[in-house]
Amino acid sequence: MNASSTLSFPNLAPARRTSHANPQPVLKPPIAASSSVSEPGSEPHARKIKGSPQLTRWSRARSVRSGRKLDRAGQRTQLLDPNPPLQSTDHVSLDPNDSTASGSDDSDDGTEMTAGKSIYMVSDGTGWTVEHSVNAALGQFEHCLVDRGCAVNTHLFSGIDDVERLMEIVKQAAKEGSLLVYTLADPSMAESARQACRHWGIPTTDMLGPITEAIATHLGVSPSGLPRGAPGRSFPLTDEYFCRIEAIEFTIKQDDGALPQNLHKADIVLAGVSRTGKTPLSIYLAQKGYKVANVPIVMGVQPPKTLFEVDPEKVFGLTINPLVLQTIRTARAKTLGFSEGMKGNYSEMVHVKQELEFARRILAQNPVWPVIEVTGKAIEETAAVVLRLYHDRKHKCSMPRISKRY
Repeated sequence: MNASSTLSFPNLAPARRTSHANPQPVLKPPIAASSSVSEPGSEPHARKIKGSPQLTRWSRARSVRSGRKLDRAGQRTQLLDPNPPLQSTDHVSLDPNDSTASGSDDSDDGTEMTAGKSIYMVSDGTGWTVEHSVNAALGQFEHCLVDRGCAVNTHLFSGIDDVERLMEIVKQAAKEGSLLVYTLADPSMAESARQACRHWGIPTTDMLGPITEAIATHLGVSPSGLPRGAPGRSFPLTDEYFCRIEAIEFTIKQDDGALPQNLHKADIVLAGVSRTGKTPLSIYLAQKGYKVANVPIVMGVQPPKTLFEVDPEKVFGLTINPLVLQTIRTARAKTLGFSEGMKGNYSEMVHVKQELEFARRILAQNPVWPVIEVTGKAIEETAAVVLRLYHDRKHKCSMPRISKRY
């Protein structure tokens, strides 16, 4: 049955967006990215982020892009209905009776959802593609989202595989005046979304359709129209899959300088002081199939000899701004429950600078090792630099460079 040919649209007019003083009710999903900035004259929040203004801005920008709420005073709305008719969720279930989709996880922290324009993301699969595409696009508006108060709430609806559930989401998007972005592999479902959005005047973007049509034209083959994970689609376990599993196992065993005798087996070796992101970067690269070892540089402790014996073109140094590093270490010590006496020199600025200088001297003694500045970079951004240099060296196509710092 062609779902698009049987649609009937009730007489539903999109609600006109009102001011923040009288906001239109908004969904309260279990996982919803929302952000706002305080208006001029608003009361400052009691909780302040310590560190430089640049670090504060980076923190807010990352919160916006990664889907976390900014707990700031100013643009606030009243508490939302705890039982809205439709819940957005990162999981397949949209059943209002499903306890996992109750949306109660945000009620415990005492914060309220911030006001802002909504973006609905709809997928017939996990929602990974549409979510990351929207987040990548939002990265182009950090100047506005962080500094100028144009708050955004993103809502992900995954596993939408029938027209009835799709229409519920479109109706709710019409009431809120949301932008609707979707990845629907089934042409009839995609057409249903287009017709419904056109009928109710909802701005919409099809993230999957144009590229699928372009590839179909290029290959001269029609697409299957089935979402990933649909019955009938099989994904055999390939050699690449097992290589990734092997890389992850290797990387976990080599974490934090363990088993230095195996450094020669690694594809990539990361070296840097504590809290420069070596472990999360290693795991991220391992998920892409690279065997990664990371070696901590500790002041007064010589790195293992094998670090200087392996192929130098596979070693990458990591460095960071001392003020940022001190802030991270202070937060880490607090998380671990360290008292002031237990912290020792770990998070003191004098010690932080001395340790960074100690690491700088070691890295400078090995000029072939690139030094990557991780301050303000997401793990994905640092990984992109590492992989670009890694493959440039592997294929002998690296461009001449003025500095060895990236």
